[in-house]
Amino acid sequence: MQWLAKLIYFKLLGWQIVGNTSFSKEHIKKAVIIAVPHTSWHDFYIGILLRAVVGLKTNFIGKKELFVFPLGYFFKRLGGSPINRQSSENKVDAIAKLFDKHDEFRITLAPEGTRKKVTSWRTGFYYMAKKANVPIIMFTLDFENKQNMVSEPFYPTDNFEADFKYMYNFYKDVKGKIPKYS
Repeated sequence: MQWLAKLIYFKLLGWQIVGNTSFSKEHIKKAVIIAVPHTSWHDFYIGILLRAVVGLKTNFIGKKELFVFPLGYFFKRLGGSPINRQSSENKVDAIAKLFDKHDEFRITLAPEGTRKKVTSWRTGFYYMAKKANVPIIMFTLDFENKQNMVSEPFYPTDNFEADFKYMYNFYKDVKGKIPKYS
């Protein structure tokens, strides 16, 4: 299936991967992967194609309403897990524990938490990475340039403001599918 993903991603859609193009070969077995900007449902299939192209197994979470039959079966096969956003359960702790339960676990999240324009990101992904002591790998959903720029693994420090400044800077001037929400 990787050849088909490459055909679609590179040839038919005209996308490219820049930056840390060896991140899948480094065999980082555990990571929090963040995708920004998340402005459209098109982001989903670009992300699925990207992971197939580089041969990297990743997981994701989504609102439980997405996981009803028949799409629920499809999303679960792709590595998705439903999450109850109304539950009082601490989601950061629950997801951080998943890293302990698996020898290999990478979760991909959109820190905006929505496809609409936001002024700041949700911080759960950051605290998940810190609790699990795993790196954050950033990648862009740059529809203007048709590219996914991938960062080197970044381990959060104890300086929240500096870490977020660094991450925001990685995404500076990147335009999503719907630029006004970028």
